[in-house]
Amino acid sequence: MKRIFIIFIALSAFNHLSAQSENTDSIGSRQLNEVVVTGEKPQVKGQDGMMVVDLPAIVKDKPVSNILEALGYLPGVVNNNGMIGLAGATNVTIILNGELTNMPLQNLYQLLYTTPVDRLKTVEIMYTAPAKYHVNGAVINVVLKTPTPLDGLQGQVRAGYNQAHYGSYGGALAATYAVNDWTFDLNYGLSRTKGWNREQTFSNHLFEGKRTLIEDDMRRISENWSNSIYTSATYKSLRLTYNGQINSSAKGRSLSDGTLGSFVNYYNCGGPVNYHNIAMRYSAPFGLTVGGDYTYYGEKRNQSLYSGSDFIIGEHNKQNINRWHVYLDQQHQLGKWQLNYGVEYQRADDSSSQKIGDSEGFSGTTSEDVADAYIGLQRSFDWGLSFNVSAKGEYYHNNYQHNWNFIPQLGATYYKTPKSIFQLNLSTIRIYPSYWELRNGTSHINPYAKVLGNPSLQPYLNYAAQFSYIFKQKYVATLYAQYADKATVQLPYQSPDELSLIYQTININYKRTVGLNLNVPFNIGYIWNATATANIFNQREKADRFHDISFDNRKWIFYGALNNSFRFTQNSPVSISVDFTYISPSIQGLADLSNMWKVDAGVKWQFGKKRCCELDLQANDIFNRWSPTMTINRAGQDYRMKVHDMARNLKLTFIWRFNGFKPKNDSSIDTSRFGTGK
Repeated sequence: MKRIFIIFIALSAFNHLSAQSENTDSIGSRQLNEVVVTGEKPQVKGQDGMMVVDLPAIVKDKPVSNILEALGYLPGVVNNNGMIGLAGATNVTIILNGELTNMPLQNLYQLLYTTPVDRLKTVEIMYTAPAKYHVNGAVINVVLKTPTPLDGLQGQVRAGYNQAHYGSYGGALAATYAVNDWTFDLNYGLSRTKGWNREQTFSNHLFEGKRTLIEDDMRRISENWSNSIYTSATYKSLRLTYNGQINSSAKGRSLSDGTLGSFVNYYNCGGPVNYHNIAMRYSAPFGLTVGGDYTYYGEKRNQSLYSGSDFIIGEHNKQNINRWHVYLDQQHQLGKWQLNYGVEYQRADDSSSQKIGDSEGFSGTTSEDVADAYIGLQRSFDWGLSFNVSAKGEYYHNNYQHNWNFIPQLGATYYKTPKSIFQLNLSTIRIYPSYWELRNGTSHINPYAKVLGNPSLQPYLNYAAQFSYIFKQKYVATLYAQYADKATVQLPYQSPDELSLIYQTININYKRTVGLNLNVPFNIGYIWNATATANIFNQREKADRFHDISFDNRKWIFYGALNNSFRFTQNSPVSISVDFTYISPSIQGLADLSNMWKVDAGVKWQFGKKRCCELDLQANDIFNRWSPTMTINRAGQDYRMKVHDMARNLKLTFIWRFNGFKPKNDSSIDTSRFGTGK
């Protein structure tokens, strides 16, 4: 079963919060007789409605070894235990080198985790991605260095150990090679992960006119081996890529003690969980790009619930997904105008089944079709304005519903001098539920709590606007507003018809957020580099019908962070970082979430010939306070959950680079919709 609803406050807050740790990268001083001239390298530039960030310079002294960790230091971005969010955006899509090959979230994150930070060239933040990217809404485009035949074989080997409640360990190899018109890339990662969390719940359930207090203390333990591989071969303008992940020996258990007794829920996969994606892309010299990819996902998951040695119920879940995706884009340069148009089609067949005890549950195939066509314009004017605008028509259909959508996008930048840059972004994004949530399935947590599917669940539209001011190519202020029409939420609900706690993803009326995000980097010479981040926003969530109740919940929320790095000499091989983060009480649906705070610290040591070796020691959430308490006390509902996630961990990473490292990579994501544990 997927971790339900809030588990991290980030799911409700960090999509509207920000965390950035920008270091001022000073260009080396140049002595001219008695005059010393010191320049400062720009950190943030603006063009065509996007921010171009020199991320390699920002993370140079940070104890990060891969791109996933580095993204948390972008302006307006927060990396919460490996989950990436962007201030002012409900959803953010990460792409590499501007290209799209649909990849589920966990696979993209695994790829970014195995990709060395040395491969970074720059990063582009687009609150409004032009339609030619085939991505709605906000995008982080990671641009990587391109190898040449003169570079030879380049690569990096990484090994690491992470101690949280349990120990986890793994390693990765990344390499690239170019010869003549060919370029080859390889990323491989192997990891052994064991996780733990604890949830204490107090449910004062109103049933048949009286309150019944049901307490429960649940500990969850999960473990698995994960193999991930990404490889690509490029010949001139033709590229073939493969991305795969195989999780083996995946199992887990939850141990529950409370009012109703002691229970153990065993989870195991009846074979490896398989994800395979193969993609091809060709770019013609006259502006035509054509591509497509095929994805297969397969999972078998068994669940057995026991009370002591007595068997209560068993579940057998199976999911097989086949998805095809093709697109065609055309670009014309008409003087100073750029015209883009294209079409895209995606077909997914989800063959899933569930058997509960002796009953059949459900079985069958659900098909989904998404087709769209777009047109876009882009132009830069000499007097400082540049913009891109696009409009897309989209048709969505599955076994239960179909609809048409019109999706406009606008991104504009006014940039007359480096001192002041203004940006305006308007976007619309459609967010789809996971395939498993659309099934009429049931998963039992214990005899009291269960998770229900929802075949009537609808995708929802999120409208967003952001206005950013970039001062001196360093300081960023972003005023933003979002409106999610028919947004979804999954929260516990005490049934009035039975003594049962129900988790089900449901559409509500709307979710609205208005806020201001500030990022202020500063430094004292080369010794201390820091960034202060402040994000204050008002959040409102409203539902006329959440099961059989209604709610209208709203709150002002504050997020603050101070990220620091220290060097004792300008060329010191050792750097130290200390970061502070705080989130005030917040909301999710009808639930109130407590405040959270954390302190992280790390040391980075580079050594060896040309500093080809690196040792990183990172201590995260040192005081283990980055876990929320959720309270529901509205419309007759009386429920409280205290999450005791083991967010505190100590991570040690060793890196060896050979022959420099300047490779290339390509991939992207949509929101992950695979898996039976929803």
